[in-house]
Amino acid sequence: MKLEDPAVEWLLASDDPSVRYLTITEVLQESPDSKEAHVARDQIPSGPRVKTLLAGQGKDGSFGGHPYQKWAGAHWRLVSLVELAIPPENRAGEATDQILRWLTGKAHLANIPKVNGLYRRCASQEGNALAVCSRLGLAEDKRVVQLAESLVEWQWPDGGWNCDRRHEADHSSFYESLATLWGLVEYQTATNDENYSKPIDKAADFFLQHHLFRSDKTGETVNPEWLKLHYPVYYHYDILQALMILWRSGRLDDSRTKDALDIVEAKRGPDSLWRAEGYYWHLAGEKGVTGSIWSPNDKQWKKRVVSHADVVDWGRWGPNRMITLSALRILNAAGRIK
Repeated sequence: MKLEDPAVEWLLASDDPSVRYLTITEVLQESPDSKEAHVARDQIPSGPRVKTLLAGQGKDGSFGGHPYQKWAGAHWRLVSLVELAIPPENRAGEATDQILRWLTGKAHLANIPKVNGLYRRCASQEGNALAVCSRLGLAEDKRVVQLAESLVEWQWPDGGWNCDRRHEADHSSFYESLATLWGLVEYQTATNDENYSKPIDKAADFFLQHHLFRSDKTGETVNPEWLKLHYPVYYHYDILQALMILWRSGRLDDSRTKDALDIVEAKRGPDSLWRAEGYYWHLAGEKGVTGSIWSPNDKQWKKRVVSHADVVDWGRWGPNRMITLSALRILNAAGRIK
C-alpha cells in the first residue's frame, strides 16, 4: 500500500503512537525493526490511550474491583492495551495475575456444566485472556496453558463455543467464539504448538461457513447490527472484527470472506476514512448515550441507554482511527488496496 493514500497519511498524523506503529507495520508492512517503527514503538507506553488505560494501576498490578467489570476491569483494559500494541515488557502484564486467578480458580471452574455432551461456557472470557497473556509473553505460564487446553476441550462439534444451558441449544455462539478463536491463534503463534492447528481450523470454518454474517440455513443476514462497524467490540460481534481475527489466523483469503469484505470496502467515506456506526461504550459521567443491546425476551436488538463505561474515548463522532486502521489492514491484506 502506498504512503500517499489519504487514510494512511491521516493515521500517521495521529497523536497516538500505537496508531502510527500499527500503520507502519501492518498497513505499510514495513519491518518492526525499521527506524520509523522503532520510534513509534518506543513511544507507545506514553501514548494518550495507553496512559489512560494504565492509570490507577495498583501495586499488585490490578485496577481494583472485579477484572471483568464492564468496561473498566483489568480484563477489558488488557484487551485494549494489547490491541494498542503495548510492549510485553511494560507493567501491564502484571494485571494478568488477577485475571488468571479468577479464570482458573476452583469457584469459576466448578460452574461449567456439560449439557447433552456439550460444555456450556462463556469462552470469550478465556479466549480474550489467552490472547492477552500470549501477546504479553506469558504463554508458558501453567495457568495460560490450562486456558488453552480447556478451550480445546470445550469446543463444540461445529467449531465454536456457547454458554447457552438449554438442552436444545446445539449451535455455537458468534459472540463466544470469535475472541476464543483469537486466543487460540495468539497462543499457537507464541508457542508454535501445531496441536492447536485443528481446533483453530474448526473455529475459523465456523465463521466461514456462515460467510461471517449469514444463516447457514437460509443465507439471510443473522443480525443487521453485525454489518455495522464498532470499536471496541468487547464481547460483541461485527464483520470487521471477524475479518481481523480471520486475518490473524491466516484465513482471510478464503472466498467466503468476499461478502463481508465488500461491505467493509463500501463503507469507506468520500474522505477515504471509515466511521463508527454503533457503540457498546460510553465514558464515565456521560449521560444519555444509547447503544444496541440484545433483548433475549424479544429476540432482537434494542436501543437503550448504555450503562457500561470505558475509561478511554474511542471516538464516537466523525472518522474513527481504530476502525479506519482495521479496515485498511484487512483490505490491504486482501489485495483490495494498492
